[in-house]
Amino acid sequence: MSTPDYQVLIDIFNALFLPTYNTELVAGDDEPIYRPADELHAHHHIIFAHGFYASALHEIAHWCVAGPERRLLEDFGYWYKPDGRTPVEQAEFERVEVRPQAYEWIFNQAAGRRFHFSADNLSAGIGASDTFQQNVLHRIQQLLSEGLPPRVQMLVAALQRHYGTPNLAVEQFVLPPNEVCHA
Repeated sequence: MSTPDYQVLIDIFNALFLPTYNTELVAGDDEPIYRPADELHAHHHIIFAHGFYASALHEIAHWCVAGPERRLLEDFGYWYKPDGRTPVEQAEFERVEVRPQAYEWIFNQAAGRRFHFSADNLSAGIGASDTFQQNVLHRIQQLLSEGLPPRVQMLVAALQRHYGTPNLAVEQFVLPPNEVCHA
């Protein structure tokens, strides 16, 4: 039996962040969730959905956004309304998802993988808006210009070493033809 695709990511993440941040990446069978350490669990857990590599990168991105206080709360204490949001609720979702999805795209690039925007609202038929996609791209441009936050940089460097991908450059981040913004 071969090693699951995501196992490499688990190994990389846990080698970096279990000793330094007491945080462990775990493949889950259901919905993703972040659980802080408690009296029953010595480590914080980032549990990603159904063994999906993309889910793991997305959940790691949220962990990288969360500050020390938020990392002590289940799911970082963030607001979340599941699939079926109204257009107003979707606009709020997109507002708070810019930074996590920018990090996620950066992680995908470092791992040599294709990034897909997530509107996370399939039942409402609302995809990622052009404005949202442009905002994520703009945030990446800022991050590459100003420098990546430490945890993001640590994971990017480890992914680049493992996958042999080149250093990040603004030119690598282009909206795919089926996701072109209409500004």
